[in-house]
Amino acid sequence: MDQDVAAKEQPRYIKLNERDNVAIVVNDFGLPAGARFASGLTLRAFVPQGHKTALVDIAEGEPIVRYGEIIGYALSPILAGEWVDEARIRMPDAPALDKLEISTAVPAPLPPLEGFTFEGYRNPDGSVGTKNILGISSSVQCVKGTMEYAVKRIRAELLPKYPNVDDVVPLTHAYGCGVAITAPDAVVPIRTLQNLALNPNFGGEILVVGLGCEKLAPERLVPEGVDNAIVRMQDEAFDGFGAIVEAIMTQAEARLKVLNTRKRETCPASDLVIGLQCGGSDAFSGVTANPAVGFAADLLVRAGATVMFSEVTEVRDAIQLLTRRAINEDVGRALVREMAWYDSYLARGGADRSANTTPGNKKGGLANIVEKSLGSIVKSGSSAITGVLSPGEKATQKGMLFAATPASDFICGTLQLASGMTLQVFTTGRGTPYGLAAAPVIKVATRSELARRWKDLIDFDAGKIATGEKTIEETGWDLFRLILDVASGRTKPWSDRWGIHNDLTLFNPAPVT
Repeated sequence: MDQDVAAKEQPRYIKLNERDNVAIVVNDFGLPAGARFASGLTLRAFVPQGHKTALVDIAEGEPIVRYGEIIGYALSPILAGEWVDEARIRMPDAPALDKLEISTAVPAPLPPLEGFTFEGYRNPDGSVGTKNILGISSSVQCVKGTMEYAVKRIRAELLPKYPNVDDVVPLTHAYGCGVAITAPDAVVPIRTLQNLALNPNFGGEILVVGLGCEKLAPERLVPEGVDNAIVRMQDEAFDGFGAIVEAIMTQAEARLKVLNTRKRETCPASDLVIGLQCGGSDAFSGVTANPAVGFAADLLVRAGATVMFSEVTEVRDAIQLLTRRAINEDVGRALVREMAWYDSYLARGGADRSANTTPGNKKGGLANIVEKSLGSIVKSGSSAITGVLSPGEKATQKGMLFAATPASDFICGTLQLASGMTLQVFTTGRGTPYGLAAAPVIKVATRSELARRWKDLIDFDAGKIATGEKTIEETGWDLFRLILDVASGRTKPWSDRWGIHNDLTLFNPAPVT
C-alpha cells in the first residue's frame, strides 16, 4: 500500500498515558505529511507505522514521555506533528539499583479463577507435561553428530512402534570440553543441562550420551538414584560406530516403552508452567500483544499456575516498576541482584544494555532500550512478583516469576525450559519463525498486517486491539483459552506443524580454557 492509499484511511494514533507527549501511528504502512487526526493534530512529515509523532512542541532537552515514563530527552526542538525518530532522542541513564523502592506497591491478590483445566501428562514427581517426548542429553559437543545420526534412526525405526510418544529430541550443545569447569559462573551451563533433562515434557526418562574424556562428566547430568542412564562412546566394550549407535537405540527403546504408557489426563490449570518471551519487537508490542499476554498471565496466576517472564536487558530500564511489585523484600533484593550481576557481565564484555535494541526493533518504531523495556514488562501483567530465578534454576514457586536470562531468543528459550517451562507464549511485531522442539510455542502478532501476511506462521493476532476491534480483556481471554487448548494437544502451533525448531543454546558466562 502506498502513502496515498494509506492517507485515505482514517488517520489514527495511540496515546497510552495522559502524561505522554508522543503517540504512535496505527495505520498500516504509516501516514504522509498532511494527514490530520481526529484530535486536530496534523503530521508535518511522513511517519511510518508504529513510529512516534510529537503531540505537542518539545523543547531541546525536555523529556520525551511514553507509557507515562521518560524514554529520553529531545536532542533538538521537536514540533508537534513531527516524526520523533531515534536520532532525535538522547537515552537516559539506567535506574540506579541502590535507590529502588522495594515492595512499596505490592498488588493485592487477584480473585481465584477456578474450574479451568487442560489435558496433560502427569509425571511420577507430580509435574505435568504438555508433550510426551524422549529427550536425550549430551555431555559434550563432540557427540552431537553421533546423537543426530542415532536420533534419525530412532525416529525412523523405533518411534512408529510407540504412537503415544510425540518425538525424540537430542539435547545437544557446545559445552563440556575446553571449559573452566570449576569457575564460579560454570554453575550456569551445568545446572541448565541438569535441569533440562528434568523438564516435565520428558516424563522423567533420563538418557545421556557422553564421550569419555570431557570435563563435564556425564554422571553430573544424571540425578541421584537413576541407574543405567549413560552411553559413553569411548567405552572399550564398543566395537565400532555401529555398536555405539545400537547401544543408544537400545537404551532409547527401553525409555520409549515407558513413555508410551503416558496418557493425557484432566489436570487443573494450576499445573501449567508457562514461559513468556518476545522477539522481533516493535512499538506495538507494548500496546497490543504484551498487554494481552499480561492479561492472560494474570488469569493463569489467578488459576494457580506458574508463569515466568525473562530477558534482563529488556526489564533493566523499567526495573523500578518491578521492584515495587515484589511480594516481599527478599524477592525485591533478588531482582536487584540479577540486574547487578548482568550489569557487571555486560561491563566485562565492553557492552551495555543499549546494545540490545536491534535494527528491526528500531525500524518497528522502538527508539531505544528504555522504550523497549517499558513495553516488554507489560507481559508480566499486574500481579505480585512472587519469585526470582537465576539463569537455569528450576522453578519451585507458583505465581509470577522473573527468570533471569539474556534477551537472545534461543538462550532465553533454553533457560526457560531448564526452569521447567512446558509451554511458551512468544510475542513478535516484526515476525520470526522461532520454535522449540521440547515445548509448544504460541506466537502472538502485535499487528494484524503481520498476522495476515504470515497466516501460516502466526498463531494469534493481537493487532485487533490497535484497531479497536477487540479490547485487551477480550483478547487476553481468547489467548488464555488458546493456551489451554495448545497445552491439551487440541491445537498445534504452526512451528510444530512445520517442524520449525531452533537449536538449544546454553548461556555460558564462564571462561573457556
